[in-house]
Formats: sequence, structure tokens, C-alpha cells
Amino acid sequence: MQNSLFDIQDKVIVITGAAGVLAGCTTRYMLSQGAKVILLDLRQETVDKLVAEYKETISPNVSGYACNVLDKAMLEEVYEKIMAEYGRVDVLINGAGGNMPGATIPPDKTIFDLDLDQYGKVLDLNLKGTLYPSITFVKAMARQGSGAIVNFSSMAAFTTLTRVLGYSNAKGAINNLTHWLACEFGRTFGSGIRVNAIAPGFFIGNQNRALLCNPDGTYTDRGNAVINHTPMKRFGTEDEVCGCIHYLISDASKFVTGAIIPVDGGFSAFSGI
Repeated sequence: MQNSLFDIQDKVIVITGAAGVLAGCTTRYMLSQGAKVILLDLRQETVDKLVAEYKETISPNVSGYACNVLDKAMLEEVYEKIMAEYGRVDVLINGAGGNMPGATIPPDKTIFDLDLDQYGKVLDLNLKGTLYPSITFVKAMARQGSGAIVNFSSMAAFTTLTRVLGYSNAKGAINNLTHWLACEFGRTFGSGIRVNAIAPGFFIGNQNRALLCNPDGTYTDRGNAVINHTPMKRFGTEDEVCGCIHYLISDASKFVTGAIIPVDGGFSAFSGI
């Protein structure tokens, strides 16, 4: 018999940045659990392709919209369409985010070489790109008296990871925003609305592959440094975020809000000694 505490069947779940690696894996997992999932991503052709693929291979309970998470008017328009079709929003997963080369400091550069324009864009994408959807979709949750929001933090928010200045600053702000919204939404709209975050450790994706892996598949010096600081002695696989998110959006965590949960193989717990 299915454990009702973890039952997310028929929950209406909105996922931003749904074409990304971790958000995309989360999308597929939620569909496999019987949820109704709405994909949001920047490009319509990408959304259409994913919706068609998932309908054929996983579940018919999927739809999607092109949406810029930094465009409040576009978010409102998409919100109205979702409400007209589904009548509710049970979960928002803020998967949109990322980094830019100019917001990092390469080994042969210093902070004086930082591209302040790209730095600002990274802050906007990660921080405002989480705040704006949260403000938009919490309206449905407030009306129905229940809902869960899950943000994406990072190990970069907890410790100084050299070189990734913009991303670290942005994810540190996500931690603060998660705490802030958990308090604000709970106090204003009631205890049925919760805001939490996961903080993934090191997962090899397109954005960091060259930093962590050599072309022959061996680890770079930075990759080895990460492995040496990870008690599990490996990088994460994309599916390993799904169970934690499932917990945070289910009734199993109905007294959990304002939490930031590492999914990191022990990276954040290890002192290096």
C-alpha cells in the first residue's frame, strides 16, 4: 500500500528552468510519480520538444510554457494560463539559475578582471529568478491554503569556493531568501505554505565539466580537490536530488520550512582533516 505521507500523485507542480540538468531530472521523476507537471523554460521550441518527449515516454500529465523568470509580466500571463487549466498550484520548484564566465575569476586573472555586467546578470538570474516566480505562484497557494516551494541553493553558498564569485554570492542570497520567504509566507498566508531549499554538492554538468574533468575523463586538479573533500569520494548523479525534493513537497515534511538541505555526499560536513 502506498504511503500517503509521500504521495504526490495529481499534485500540480510548476518547475522553472525545466530544461536544465537537475531541474530536468526532477521533472521526469515527478511525472513518474503521477504528478501533473508544468515546464517553464526560456525557449518555446525547447519546451515543446520536452513536452512531446515526456508525453510519449513518461506521462500525458505534462504541459509547458516559454517563460523568462525575470519578466514579471510574462510570469503573470503564464500563471493565469496555468490557473485556467488546472485551477491550482501545489508546488513550485525554482530550478532556473546558472553562472556566466565573466562572473568567475580564472586562475590567471584577479578580481579586477571581473565582468561586472555578467556578475549582475548572474545575481539577477539566480536571485530575482527565484523571487519573481515565488511571488507569482504563491498567490494560488495562499488562496488554497497550502503549497510548497523548493529553491536551489548550492555548496557555493556555504563556503568560499574560489573563482565562482557571482554564483557564490547569488546562492548565498538564495539561502537568505529561503529563510525570509519561509517566515513571510508562513506568517502571512498560514502554516500550510512552506519554503525550503536543497543545496546540491558537485554534479558534473555542461557548465562545470571543463573545470572538473579533463578531456580524457580524468579529474582536473580542481576535480580532485572536490573529491578529496567529499567523504563519499565521488560526484553526485542527477537523480540523487529527486528524493530530497520529493520529501520537501510531500506531507512527510509538513512541519519543515526554512530548511536548506545539503545533497552533497558529505562535502559540507567535512573539515578536511
